[in-house]
Amino acid sequence: MKVLVIGSGGREHALVWKLSQSPRVDKIYCAPGNPGIAEIAECLDIKADDIESLLNFAKYEWIDLTIVGPEAPLTAGIVDAFVKDERRIFGPDASGARLEGSKVFAKDFMLKYGIPTAEYKMFTSYLHAKEYIGLKGAPVVIKADGLAAGKGVFVCETVDEAIDSLKVIMKEKAFGSAGSRVVVEQCLKGEEASFMVLTDGKTVIPLATSQDHKTVFDGDRGPNTGGMGAYSPAPVITKALHLTIMKTVIDPLIKGLAKERINYRGVIYAGLMICDGKPYVLEFNCRFGDPEAQPVLMRLDSDLFEMMKATSEGKLKDVKVSWKDDPAVCVVLASKGYPGNYEKGKVIKGLDELRDMSDTMIFHAGTGIRKNKVVTSGGRVLGVTALGKDISAAKRNAYKAIEKVHFDGMHYRKDIADKAIKK
Repeated sequence: MKVLVIGSGGREHALVWKLSQSPRVDKIYCAPGNPGIAEIAECLDIKADDIESLLNFAKYEWIDLTIVGPEAPLTAGIVDAFVKDERRIFGPDASGARLEGSKVFAKDFMLKYGIPTAEYKMFTSYLHAKEYIGLKGAPVVIKADGLAAGKGVFVCETVDEAIDSLKVIMKEKAFGSAGSRVVVEQCLKGEEASFMVLTDGKTVIPLATSQDHKTVFDGDRGPNTGGMGAYSPAPVITKALHLTIMKTVIDPLIKGLAKERINYRGVIYAGLMICDGKPYVLEFNCRFGDPEAQPVLMRLDSDLFEMMKATSEGKLKDVKVSWKDDPAVCVVLASKGYPGNYEKGKVIKGLDELRDMSDTMIFHAGTGIRKNKVVTSGGRVLGVTALGKDISAAKRNAYKAIEKVHFDGMHYRKDIADKAIKK
């Protein structure tokens, strides 16, 4: 079987790595890929949002399954284009991807189908939003409606912070048209967790639980990022809470999608806040989390290709999924200045020393090649991911590997998985 993976980040490297272990997969292409992916797949000079070129490649190379990693091509309708041409593809169509592509759509959907979430109001006017914040007070959460690479959410402890965030989104247009509408939301206090499921629209298979670290600095301080690290499983999600999440979040979501005649086949990611033992949805994503995919896929003991193929064909009921007992921890190595402006082209040293480490993988995220050397090319550069007999051991293994890696300005959090260890 031939597989095409779309994307170039750490999530896509983890997907390609896991797919390469399937006995049914003969050849993997990745568009555009990265230097880490290039070691196990053939990378293509096609951008992830170039839907026409990707479809043409899939047709002419007789690709058996295309897998979409990032959200942008999904919201742009890549699945619709492939399905129209009768090409097999993993991921939701554009109508389903609106769960991530529009915060307003997602919040309205949750309200309609009784899915627990924070109180909110939507605004298209800066002045009206500012006035509402003044009346509502703080703390409050400000969200750009559209896609913003995980950076369009501002948790504001004061009214002044909230108004400044509103200016960044609506006045300064930091996220372009994604900020033409904003959601002003009640600030929920609790512990976050990531809950991902596979679904073909009928059958639902929960994936291993995980927890992301959104903010850039230790102690959950600083601005939000795309994710600075993650671990799996998440102890905060007990067996009882797992059942509650399925009953109050996932089941009504799947039923609601069916009622809206949305044929959803792919991953649904629910970003949750656990408040007093109850789950509330912060956001839905229409793809694997990044970096959550890295530790989750490290723990997967089943054939990922079979899982994805069955999902795309509406045959998920025939699939059984198993997991390694060992937890996994992923620590993101970022460029200095991320999530703001950062420099590129810094030579990455030490990667060769990590090639043969057992139970540890270095997933490339923002890397490139210059003069035959691997260099930084993004804000999040590498995801160092390790298994261990328990969370503490997995964390030690990840940070031990990090000691061997270096690039100028390298920054990473030192407290990934501490919440799980303290439980």
